[in-house]
This record gives sequence, structure tokens and C-alpha cells, in this order.
Amino acid sequence: MRIGVPKETKDHEYRVGLTPAGVRELVQGGHEVMVEQSAGHAIGLDDALYEAAGARVAASADALYDQCELIIKVKEPQPEEYRLLRQGHTLFTYLHLAADPRLTRALQDSGCTAIAYETVTDAQGRLPLLAPMSEVAGRMAIQAGAHSLEMVRGGRGVLLSGVPGVEPGQVVVLGGGVVGSNAARIALGLGARVTLLDHSLPRLRELDERYGPQLNTLHANREHIETALLQADLVIGAVLLPGASSPKLVDRDQVRSMKRGSVIVDVSIDQGGCFATSRPTTHAEPTFIEEEVVHYCVTNMPGAVARTSTFALTNATLPFVLELANKGVTGTLADNRMLAAGMNLHRGQITHAALAASLGQPYVPVAQAMA
Repeated sequence: MRIGVPKETKDHEYRVGLTPAGVRELVQGGHEVMVEQSAGHAIGLDDALYEAAGARVAASADALYDQCELIIKVKEPQPEEYRLLRQGHTLFTYLHLAADPRLTRALQDSGCTAIAYETVTDAQGRLPLLAPMSEVAGRMAIQAGAHSLEMVRGGRGVLLSGVPGVEPGQVVVLGGGVVGSNAARIALGLGARVTLLDHSLPRLRELDERYGPQLNTLHANREHIETALLQADLVIGAVLLPGASSPKLVDRDQVRSMKRGSVIVDVSIDQGGCFATSRPTTHAEPTFIEEEVVHYCVTNMPGAVARTSTFALTNATLPFVLELANKGVTGTLADNRMLAAGMNLHRGQITHAALAASLGQPYVPVAQAMA
């Protein structure tokens, strides 16, 4: 199979879809790999390394898309990339389509097959291709939040760790999944006081057993959320419904009730965000102030640590890329339920039930769409 790895075009996105080691595995399996010129240059993965692994370097995105069948990316196509996609392409990347009807329509119009990393699901309901970036984003959320609490960023001037004689900052985490548990771990390591809220009592028990009395766990009902927000210096939004828009757990009045200069880091922003006041931001302009609260809502947080993220992502995606290349897309989707769960679109049809419901469009099961 001919596999293409284009250079990312999203604002301050320096990750790349495959490392040279990943390319080498595919080439040794008898496949052709084309990598766009300078795709990994910013993170020290120069063209020479890809060529040494057996890849061909494409001078442009047009040349790459024209010659390749399977397109391996990191982030969703940007508007300038829409024209490059066509029927016969299989796009394998993060998509987060529930929050982006315009992109969904562009992919439908292209006729391509689109498999989203974030909806590939195993038999236990876990998201193996979202997990590595969720780990990165969860850990980064505390780092970004701590920075945003500084006065120069509009924050209230709180050091999360405190110092002897001064109490530490109060961190509230909404959601106990991969993002939330990693955020809590880093915040606890800094010495902050951490409260984590989740709807799942088994998950709260699991986290209580892991962290003990260091971590305050609460059931995520409205009263508990409101009380926690009043006390918080930093709130992390870490809520996910695979393939669907994030629920709005915090309304504008609740944001207004928070301390002046407190900080929200909405990691759920890829799926629309879990705060009523959230809107997408970029690494170039990561924050804004709404209701006197600093909001950090960057849609590609792991892009800030692109080298670490690229290697972590390739570790997770490469087995699936190899299977798609070895067996073909149709054969793989017939045999691999995890990848079938990840397929969002095929020839204009929405093949993911939660996505179709979020966008108010018809849902077509994968087997029916492929037939």
C-alpha cells in the first residue's frame, strides 16, 4: 500500500504522523511510504532520517495526496487541505467531528473514508489511540493552569504548591478518566489540594485506592460541582463522550461565581468544551478572560510538546497502520472491531452513531456503508 505522511498545518502543530522507526516497519513490510518535506524537521526528525528508514520525501502536499491511498496525520485537515482529499483516500487521524460540522461536511463531500483515532474503541470500552495524548494533555493541563495563574497572564497570583506558612492552591478536576487522573497526579505532586469529581462511583473508588486521603473525590452532581468551583483556583475540564459533543457541566452563572483571576483549562474543547464560556484557542493566543476568569482552551495541547507526543502517538497507532496496510482497509474493517468503531465517515455517510446524533444526521452502520 502507498502511505502518505503530510506535514501538519494547524497553528503551532509540530507533531508528525509517523516516526522514522514507524516508517521502517512499514517499508520492511513491503509498503511504500511518502513523507512530506520537512514534516518532522521542527522536532529533530529531519528528511534524511526518513529517507534512511526507506521513505520517499514529497516536495509538496499535493504530490503526496495524489500518489497515496492511506493518509496518516495527527490533527484534523485544515480548510486549505480539504481540496486534497478524494474518494479512495483513507484518512487516519484525530478528527473530533462532533464539534466541527464544517469539517464533517468537507469530508463527506470528498468521499473519503475517515477513521478517527479518538473513537477507536477496544472490547472494554477503552480508547487506546486517545489515551497517549490524553496522558500528555492531562499532565500539561496543570502546567498550563499554573502558568495562567500568574498575574501577568491575568491570574490571581497563586502558586499551586504554596510555600511554608502559605496554603497551596486549590485544584478541581472534572472527570476521572485518563486526562483527569493524570491532571490529578501532577497537581498532587506539586503539593496542591486536589478535588476530583466524576459520575462513576467505581472510578472514584479506584482513584481513592490509588491516592488515598491526598485526593478528595466527590460524585459529580450539581451541588458538589458548584461548591467545588467556589473554592477553586484552577479547574480542569476533562470530560469525554466518545464521538459526541462534550456535555456542558458548568454554566455561565457558575463560572461567574468563581474567584476573580481563577483559571479554567478546558481539555474537552476538542469536543466542544464542558464550560458554557469556553471557545477554542491556539498556542499563539492560548487564553482569554470571560466573567473575570482566565480560560485556556487550546485545541491541540500536546502539540506544545511535539517530540514526546509524536513518539507516544506512533507507539499506539503503528499496529493499526500496519494492519490497514497489510490487509487493506475493507478487510481490516471487516475483521477489526476496534478500527470499525473508529470509522466516522465513508463516501459521505456517517458511520458513527454518537457523531450522527450530535450533528442530527442519519447514521449508517459500518458494514452497510462498506457494502
